[in-house]
Amino acid sequence: MKSLGVLALGMGIGAIAMAGVLTQAQGANNSNIYKQFDLFSDAYEKVRENYVRPVQDQELMSGAIAGMVSSLDPHSSYMDAKAFADMQIQTKGEFGGIGIEVTMEDGLIKVISPIDDTPAAKAGLKTGDYIASINGDSIQGLGLNDAIDKMRGPVGTKVTLTILRQGEKKPFDVQLARAVIHVDSVKWHREGDIGYIRISAFNEETSKGLEKAVRELKKQIGSGLKGYVVDLRNDPGGLLDQAVQVSDDFLQKGEIVSTRGRHPEDTQRYDAKAGDITEGKPIVVLVNAGTASASEIVAGALQDHKRATIVGMTSFGKGSVQTIIPLGDGGGALRLTTARYYTPSGRSIQAEGIVPNIAVAQGSEENAPKIERPSEADLPGHLVNEDAAKKKKQEQSIIRPPAGKKVEDFQLSYALDMLHGKTAMAQAKAPAPQAH
Repeated sequence: MKSLGVLALGMGIGAIAMAGVLTQAQGANNSNIYKQFDLFSDAYEKVRENYVRPVQDQELMSGAIAGMVSSLDPHSSYMDAKAFADMQIQTKGEFGGIGIEVTMEDGLIKVISPIDDTPAAKAGLKTGDYIASINGDSIQGLGLNDAIDKMRGPVGTKVTLTILRQGEKKPFDVQLARAVIHVDSVKWHREGDIGYIRISAFNEETSKGLEKAVRELKKQIGSGLKGYVVDLRNDPGGLLDQAVQVSDDFLQKGEIVSTRGRHPEDTQRYDAKAGDITEGKPIVVLVNAGTASASEIVAGALQDHKRATIVGMTSFGKGSVQTIIPLGDGGGALRLTTARYYTPSGRSIQAEGIVPNIAVAQGSEENAPKIERPSEADLPGHLVNEDAAKKKKQEQSIIRPPAGKKVEDFQLSYALDMLHGKTAMAQAKAPAPQAH
C-alpha cells in the first residue's frame, strides 16, 4: 500500500515519469497500468487546459491524490503539508480548533464525538450531529480536510456551524469561539469509595495519565477502595500503542489485540506484561455509540479477558487501523487503512461494535427510541465485517431509568451500584472465542 502513495506522486503532469519504473519484463499487467496512467494523464491535461479558471499543477495533483485515497474507505485520506503538521501537534495533546472528532458522510460532516471541556462540548454538540455549513457556506463539495481547516483559525475568533440533529425539525446555528485545545485525556475523581477515571482520547500522554490517576485515587480513598469505573463514552480513540498500554495496565497476561493486514506477514500481536496497577480491583467500563477505535480496543480486551464488566450501549464499531505514511519533498502524508484489529478472542468489531455485557440506556424510556445510534456501519464505503455478516444478531434487553425518576447520569449510577454490590456483576460474560 505504501508504494501506491509514492506511485501517485511520481506521475507528475503525465505518465511519462513512470515509464522508467516499469519494465517490459513485467508483461501484460504493466500494459494495463500504462493504459490507466494514460487515462489519468489525458484527464489531467483536459482539466488543466479547459477548466473555467487557471489551476495550479499542485492543486490538481493534491486533489487527485485526495480523491484516490478517500474513495477507499471513510478513514483513509490525504493530508497536505499543513494538515500533516496539524495532525502531529494534535497527537501530542495540544492543538487549535473547536474540539470535535468528525468524519464525512453523505456530503456532510458528521460528529463522532466532542472532546471534553472544549468549545464544541461546552456548546452542546453531540455525537451524531451533522454540520451542514460553516459560517454560512455549505460544505457540499468540500473534502473532509478542507472542512476541518475552515473550522480552525486564530484563537479567540468565532465560527458559526449550522447543525442538523436527529429529532430537531429545523437546522440551527451554533457559534463557537476557537481556542487552543489542550487535551488532558485522563481525568479522575473519587465517588465515595470508588475511583472514577474518564479517558476522553488516546494521545501520547494517556497511559501516563491513567497511571497517575490510579496512584492518586489509591491515596485519596485508601484501603477501602472498592473498584474503578473507567469511562470511555464519547472517546473517539487515537494512538494504537496507547490503547495497548492502557489495556496492559489492567491485565496480568494474555493477548491484548492483534492487527492483520493485507499479507500474512503483516500480522502483529500485542501481549500484556505482568502487573495490574489496580491490584485486581473490580472494574466497570462505560461505553456508548461515541466510543470508537482505540477505546474499543481497550473495552474489547478487558471484556474478553473477563477483567471488566462493559456497561452502556453498543460502541461505534471502528475496527480498522490507519497508518500515517509521510510522502517525500514536503508532500504531506497519507492516512491509510492498513489493517483490521481483532480482540483477544478473535473478534473483529468492524461495523459491529463492542456489545456491552449489560446494556444500560442513558436516556429515559420515552426518549430512547427516538435516538438513532450512529455507527461505522452507517458510513458509506466502510469495510465489511464478513464474520459479523454470518452471525445472527441477538437482541439485548436494555435497562432504563425507572419511569418518572430523573438521574443525571444513569449509566454511571448503575456502574456505581454494581461496584457496591447492589446489582450483580455476575451478569458479565465474555463472548465465545472465534476461529482466527
